[in-house]
Amino acid sequence: MYQDDLNEQQLIRRQKAQELSDMGVEPFGQKYERTHNAKQIIDLYSNDDHDTLEEKQIEVSIAGRIVLKRGQGKAGFMHIMDRDGQIQVYVRQDRVGEDQYALFKHADLGDIVGVKGVLFRTKTNELTIKASSYTHLTKALRPLPDKFHGLQDKEEARRRRYVDLIVNPDARRVAMTRPKIIRSIQNYFDSKGFIEVETPVLHPILGGAAARPFITHHNTLDMDFYLRIATELPLKRLIVGGLEAVYEIGRLFRNEGMDAKHNPEFTTIEAYLAYADMGDMMDLVEGCLSTVTQEILGSYDINYQDQIIHMQAPWKRWHMVDAIKEISGVDFWKHMTLDEAKAIAKEHEVHVEKHFSFGHIVEAFFEHFVEDKIIQPTIIYGHPIEISPLAKKNAADPRFTDRFELFIMKSEYANAFSELNDPIDQKERFENQVKEKEMGNDEASEMDVDFIEALEYGMPPTGGIGIGIDRFIMLLTDTPNIRDVILFPHLKNRT
Repeated sequence: MYQDDLNEQQLIRRQKAQELSDMGVEPFGQKYERTHNAKQIIDLYSNDDHDTLEEKQIEVSIAGRIVLKRGQGKAGFMHIMDRDGQIQVYVRQDRVGEDQYALFKHADLGDIVGVKGVLFRTKTNELTIKASSYTHLTKALRPLPDKFHGLQDKEEARRRRYVDLIVNPDARRVAMTRPKIIRSIQNYFDSKGFIEVETPVLHPILGGAAARPFITHHNTLDMDFYLRIATELPLKRLIVGGLEAVYEIGRLFRNEGMDAKHNPEFTTIEAYLAYADMGDMMDLVEGCLSTVTQEILGSYDINYQDQIIHMQAPWKRWHMVDAIKEISGVDFWKHMTLDEAKAIAKEHEVHVEKHFSFGHIVEAFFEHFVEDKIIQPTIIYGHPIEISPLAKKNAADPRFTDRFELFIMKSEYANAFSELNDPIDQKERFENQVKEKEMGNDEASEMDVDFIEALEYGMPPTGGIGIGIDRFIMLLTDTPNIRDVILFPHLKNRT
């Protein structure tokens, strides 16, 4: 930034940084030893009264950002904020000395400082550090947003997350809850005997889900690669290899639209269990998400956007065709031709794409009539075969598969199958996907010859599941936009 671009506040702060240098004080400081953070002090000593603190003479050393400062003459107060909270500090010239008191008076909101002192209670009974030493650590060259208004512009808060975290306690709460949720999910799968693994982010073949990819090029190999849209196919290769129970938590990338529920890169967990089926995956997702909810919130009930979501198992299990029939009156259990299905769709004003088959029309009916009616955790199962190229056919009705999706608050949270392990059937499904791609379906999978070969070595009957971690974090933290549970979401350039 050039000098001409600076506003008055920024110019004054740069001048103050130079004044610090002239005083022999490094504006951007050195290491500082802390004994406590603000929360530890409050947790340990909040019950000690004035006399007890006077008697104990508890010495502490903390560091953090000045978020409030007041006082005049030869004494003043400030509030210092660190990662876990904030605490009041009382600074007197006759205790810290003229030089250090001059630094205190010279400080601006946003500066980072270190303080040593003893704990006491003020006349208003506030737990406070009486400073015996004041150390300047970092000069803030930009002022913080107004404390009453903060970053009101959500886009600006997402763009400058570092400022959002300083001024917005809720942003810090979400940022610190996210890893706790992920750790709890890991612990659950570890406790069930799953092995956590890592698989490639760069895929030479598009597969594992229906999505538009990001494409990149590797110069040395002179090959195009896709940023992975799913971890499914590499993980199932590990089941072939005999690892039996595997999971991966990682980023996926989809070159698609952005809205409150979709970001181009997002985090999922995918897990595969040998000798299991769709029913076992239903039990697994119920057990995992209800257990994590209880661990994080201390309750099975979630208050999300003023709606109470009951996460305790068991959850409703509803066949897709039954759900459509109950809400729209259309019965897709009846055998019908594609033309008949298209006619029903037209009658009910359900949009049909050029490449749609019977199964795509069933899915379109579900999305049109049912999806936005689901609030409480509901397992929707029995997806049509055309939209489930990696799932086993249902033994009773081969038009459908042993697949389910978990829906909560009108959104999908998980997708699971009894995995297709027949290499001949799998090859036919891939071939159908290739035909769909030729007909204009940009999200169709490609032929993965190596995966077919892996299946030919024999994959045991297997259950598999993918869970959207970002959406689950949104649910547990009562955050309605995915870009507010991702620290650095993607945004358009400023115009």
